[in-house]
Amino acid sequence: MTTEIVLPGTVEPTGLQVRTRTLPAPAAGRVTLRMEATGVSFAEQQMRRGKYYDQPAFPFVPGYDVVGTVIAAGPGVDPAMIGRRYAAVTKIGAWASELDLDAADLVGIPDGVDAAEAETVVVNGITAWQMLHRFAKVRRGGTIVVLGANGGVGSTLLQLARHAGITVIGTASPRHHDLVRALGATPVDYRDPHLYDRIRALAPDGVDGVFDHVGGPAILDSWKLLRRGGTLVSYGTAATKNEAGNSQLPVLALFARLFAWNWLPNGRSAYFYNFWAGNRRPAVFRARLRDDLTQVLRLLADGHLTPQIAARMPLSEAAAALTLAESRTVAGKIVLVPDAV
Repeated sequence: MTTEIVLPGTVEPTGLQVRTRTLPAPAAGRVTLRMEATGVSFAEQQMRRGKYYDQPAFPFVPGYDVVGTVIAAGPGVDPAMIGRRYAAVTKIGAWASELDLDAADLVGIPDGVDAAEAETVVVNGITAWQMLHRFAKVRRGGTIVVLGANGGVGSTLLQLARHAGITVIGTASPRHHDLVRALGATPVDYRDPHLYDRIRALAPDGVDGVFDHVGGPAILDSWKLLRRGGTLVSYGTAATKNEAGNSQLPVLALFARLFAWNWLPNGRSAYFYNFWAGNRRPAVFRARLRDDLTQVLRLLADGHLTPQIAARMPLSEAAAALTLAESRTVAGKIVLVPDAV
């Protein structure tokens, strides 16, 4: 029997529903995973508004990633997986006490790593790693700007950049500036009306990379921060999450703008990071995901990454957890864990 949190439609967080159902035995190539930690990400905040770019039709179970223990394996799955801990990126479905997953999507968790701590670097860690090392390819000694430096992806980006010898300027509210400094970056108030002037004062020759999850009109200001050879990586449209209308239009408009900038003769480049790009070739996509997540989990296990857990809350309190995440008062990631028995 599994307990699931259901998003029935465009509702407030209090509109989330709880259901229980019997989970069938895993089919060939699949496993049953007992959830030990899952997270509240920006994707769920967009999904409840119907604003995530390619979300499924309502109703569905949210939950972008998960860490847990395999408790059953279907035909063709190595039985040695049973009893071992794994992480998986699910996109939806992880807000559940037990999940049915494809065994090929699981990535092993190093021994001794706490499940909630590992959860903070699953989708956030892969996203940050790929944007920094596969897209922007910033070299040691470079300088980057991270918008939303106190968030799950932002705080992971700060630490990966520090480990790679890269200087970081991070935007955040003043209440989070001590955290940003502790993670090795120079903080700037994101609400400062002269935000981009402040950043230029810190990097008068421009920067090598900007990581922007906000989108909207200010994306042009992010583009202008780049020096020749620099890269803008856009990975969200937070600025338009509350706007009415088609959820895909702001993203498509952003795609068009970024694509056009790449044709300008100024030596700069711009990309929209899509976590699921390349998944039409599942074997290649899974191999890349496994390699990148394994790198991040090893950095976590070796102490090079400090997990940023804003709160640990039981699965049954998913509505309160989503409300807290949307309050923009916390740093790091809110993690859902199993309810106490």
